[in-house]
Amino acid sequence: MSSGFRVLHLVRPFLGFLPEVKAADRKIPFREKTLYTCVALFVFLVCSQLPLYGINTASGADPFYWARVIMASNRGTCMELGISPIVTSGLVIQLLSGSKIIEVDESVKEDRALLNGAQKLLGVLITIGEAVAYVVSGIYGDVRDLGVGNALLIIIQLFFAGIIVICLDELLQKGYGLGSGISLFIATNQCESIIWKAFSPTTVNTGRGTEFEGAIIAFFHLMLTRTDKIRALKEAFYRTNLPNITNLLSTILIFLIVIYFQGFRVDLPIQSKQNRGYVQNYPIKLFYTSNMPIILQSALVSNLYFISQLLYKRYGGNFFIQLFGRWHESESNGQLIPTGGLVYYISPPTSLADVAANPLHAIFYVTFMLSACALFSKTWIEVAGSSARDVAKQLKQQQMIIKGHRDVKIEKELNRYIPIAAAFGGMCIGALTIVADFFGAIGSGTGILLAVTIIYQYFETFEKERAFEMGMNVLS
Repeated sequence: MSSGFRVLHLVRPFLGFLPEVKAADRKIPFREKTLYTCVALFVFLVCSQLPLYGINTASGADPFYWARVIMASNRGTCMELGISPIVTSGLVIQLLSGSKIIEVDESVKEDRALLNGAQKLLGVLITIGEAVAYVVSGIYGDVRDLGVGNALLIIIQLFFAGIIVICLDELLQKGYGLGSGISLFIATNQCESIIWKAFSPTTVNTGRGTEFEGAIIAFFHLMLTRTDKIRALKEAFYRTNLPNITNLLSTILIFLIVIYFQGFRVDLPIQSKQNRGYVQNYPIKLFYTSNMPIILQSALVSNLYFISQLLYKRYGGNFFIQLFGRWHESESNGQLIPTGGLVYYISPPTSLADVAANPLHAIFYVTFMLSACALFSKTWIEVAGSSARDVAKQLKQQQMIIKGHRDVKIEKELNRYIPIAAAFGGMCIGALTIVADFFGAIGSGTGILLAVTIIYQYFETFEKERAFEMGMNVLS
């Protein structure tokens, strides 16, 4: 027995204590799946608005501001941790199993159960660790001011909210819902942000008079209240520090471009060895690794931002700390923004005017984004079991071959497409993120790319489920 299996067996004593959703023992109808998905989403949204009891009012700069897109979290609420525990545990287990540190035989039911248990156990431990770290670090106020009772209460609230997220994600993945909780919550969080910034009725005093935060509401308000309509129109389209119509149009344009690129793929004809007349297509999409490159790149940058902020607050006068990153508090929202050092150059320019003012920053950022996304994409296919070698192995196990090619040449033929699709697709994802950032799309380029790719995946899932349901109805 290999050491990898012994590592997995260490999880066995904990399986009885971990929360579990039993797999569906029947085919769940499409309408019922939709209902379960909506209920899971409703619970997540309620938790995202439910304030934590016992904290001082969350104010000042948010150290996790840059990570909240991929965390699907909301500051000062029960969903403070968001999906970060299950995303982190999933990535760690995927890396360990992909690099063969933990050996898993997917054909063995017990191995699959132990791997799932290991991921869940790690997720629970990360939830506890993050909850304690948030409280001890003073995000909710000094621990001495909070008191031991309040500090423990906050940790308990965050822990149970984390368990709820783990159960909701498992509920959807065990066949009761559509897609995964991680994807659903990220997309919802980003779409909620876009809709709010388009239609927010909140008023803000900008020094030019009271304005509405929402871009569309502000447009109508300015056009109705200002006597100079041309100036009002220019302000609605180009106002700074608040969402404007140009930002909204840029967001819509990025949505359409990403959806267009989703259709780019190469179809390889494959056939069964036993039944040579049966031919089907194996699609290799341009976005072969989907949104994983941008998730990994965002996680890397967010962690660098967080570390740099902490170091700059404590040792801001140190030359090497300033070389790593310098920060300044924004007057509009009190959020810390990078103004120098490495973290400044890997942060996106805020507009085309910013690009023109500092072209070196723009060039460095573009180079970093394209290189990082291509590298992460190529690395991910190796650890996630979707490289040409892994796909060739799966096809051989299914007794399938590429039409017109011998069995021994499957991997060679796949190597012509998969590595290129992974690297170039990753670069395209990075390039679209850059375009979204440069044009000031609402939210961030990363958030929009994640939202669009996830929504498109859900669209494909809906179509498959509906087609299957219609086929079953015809047969019955």
